[in-house]
Amino acid sequence: MKKKWIQLLSIICCALPCLAATDGWKLAEGPLKTRWTDEVSPRNALPEYPRPQMVRKDWENLNGLWQYAVTPKDAPQPTTFEGSILVPYPIESSLSGVKRMVKDSERIWYRRLFQLPLGWRGKRILMHFGAVDFEARVWVNGREMGSHRGGYDAFSFDISDPIRSGLNEVVVSVWDPTDASTQPRGKQIRNPHGIWYTPVSGIWQTVWLEPVSAACINGLKITPDVDGGAVRVEPVTPALLGEYQLEITVKDRGSKVGSASIQPGKEARIVIPKPKLWSPERPFLYDLTVKLKLGGRSMDSVDSYFGMRKISLGKDQKGFTRMMLNNQPYFQFGPLDQGFWPDGIYTAPTDEALRYDIEMTRKLGFNMARKHVKVEPARWYYWCDKLGLLVWQDMPSGDKYISGNQPDITRGPESGAQYEQELTSMIAGLYNHPSIVTWVPYNEGWGQWDTKRISEMVKNLDPSRLVDSASGWTDRGTGDISDMHKYPGPGAPDPERNRATVLGEFGGLGLPLPGHTWQAEKNWGYRSFTDREKLQSAYLELVAKLFPLIDERGLSAAVYTQTTDVEVEVNGLMTYDREIVKMDLKTLAVANKGKPPVSPNKP
Repeated sequence: MKKKWIQLLSIICCALPCLAATDGWKLAEGPLKTRWTDEVSPRNALPEYPRPQMVRKDWENLNGLWQYAVTPKDAPQPTTFEGSILVPYPIESSLSGVKRMVKDSERIWYRRLFQLPLGWRGKRILMHFGAVDFEARVWVNGREMGSHRGGYDAFSFDISDPIRSGLNEVVVSVWDPTDASTQPRGKQIRNPHGIWYTPVSGIWQTVWLEPVSAACINGLKITPDVDGGAVRVEPVTPALLGEYQLEITVKDRGSKVGSASIQPGKEARIVIPKPKLWSPERPFLYDLTVKLKLGGRSMDSVDSYFGMRKISLGKDQKGFTRMMLNNQPYFQFGPLDQGFWPDGIYTAPTDEALRYDIEMTRKLGFNMARKHVKVEPARWYYWCDKLGLLVWQDMPSGDKYISGNQPDITRGPESGAQYEQELTSMIAGLYNHPSIVTWVPYNEGWGQWDTKRISEMVKNLDPSRLVDSASGWTDRGTGDISDMHKYPGPGAPDPERNRATVLGEFGGLGLPLPGHTWQAEKNWGYRSFTDREKLQSAYLELVAKLFPLIDERGLSAAVYTQTTDVEVEVNGLMTYDREIVKMDLKTLAVANKGKPPVSPNKP
């Protein structure tokens, strides 16, 4: 008994910094801040509910101060820690309070104490991680809970067994080789330069606890059927729940419009009378509640939402193959969105900041964004659903790269398995978001292998969306889309009978604005300008040439590079700190809708 008390006292002493509100943490000095940087503190580190498409009322946020240490990769768990880190901001970021580059020969350790609310007694306790880059192992009260490999998908552990009353300890170890290995990593690189940016290691999305019953709803798969005027809902539950029933209710602003009762393991089809279709112009969302019941007793209940939206291919009046939204030709135009932040790198400083980028994209007259070789937290897609922004979702790239005239790479077994695992997890994790309309497995040959099979794999995983199998110059004739990149452009691929044609990247007009750049000098763009008026004139000229390609060449979509500056790359419509829209917002909003003004306003 004495030994146990000594061990508990040791844990408490080591973890005391994590229990303090601000002790041991301050913002690390960085090259650039945003307007939201100073709003962040250990008391309010991303406090919002992290899983808006499957909401339960009870949860506990573990964001805030943790202890951290960096050790050699193969060293044992440390007995002392170096200081405090603000989770979930990555260790390389200013907001973490550490701002330290981690080598592939090193390992990051996290530790903190937590205590369960009294009302959770008798429940199973899940510990959720939004994302940890790249390989994580988790211990609770000294017992290993499991491990996870993959830097972009959410994962959870049932930590019920080692939990005790009073204080509990969680320890997380993370190894991240960045570009020293073959795993998906997107634009992260150990030596940032040009279009390659600061790496992210360790915890970078919300960590949280949730109490559930032994019999509970593990997930939802929601598929709108616009043509059939219905929605299909498949709750995911544990096996052997034969005596249970699932009650599903659909509401339109509080009024019930449909319901179903099914057995676990079944799919419900619920007719929606006179369905209100989701689109960027009218992003209407239905509310959904799913209850797991045993007799008259409710064992579990989750709230969700969905949009009645269809994305498909079809012919227009001229015979061009088009991307269709709700069975109508719909030209998709938006920026390449990389999701980097000067203060949080991969992690937006606040939920308001996350929303701001989407709001500004809509205000600039765009109806779409291409999320470029990065997967965002669930709340980013939630805001796209709410605010009406179509999304093309890239798979983060990794492994070797090829040029346009080279064959697909040959991945090793481990590399191939990791890529497919993360691709499958990405599609499953984001499946319910109506804003996502296109999957992009490959960009410009980065990690591109077995293109035809991977394209078919994506289509089999999700037949309800389009597949842009190779954005750039490494097209293999597969998927639903022929995609070209042209800088500055614009341009369009040759029309095809069975695939839509898109301009997957163009523009890249660069302008550094002093006081709002990552570094004072040696910033760059694909085509550089020295003042805002010339930049705007060049942009309006590009857009004026773009829209005629819809009728002349059958162009279905275009992606402008890019939403914001990112580190030394200054091609953004906004500066990296989001303080300045580089051109006149109203002028761009009109031009981006295909209606260039007669006398453009000056920026």
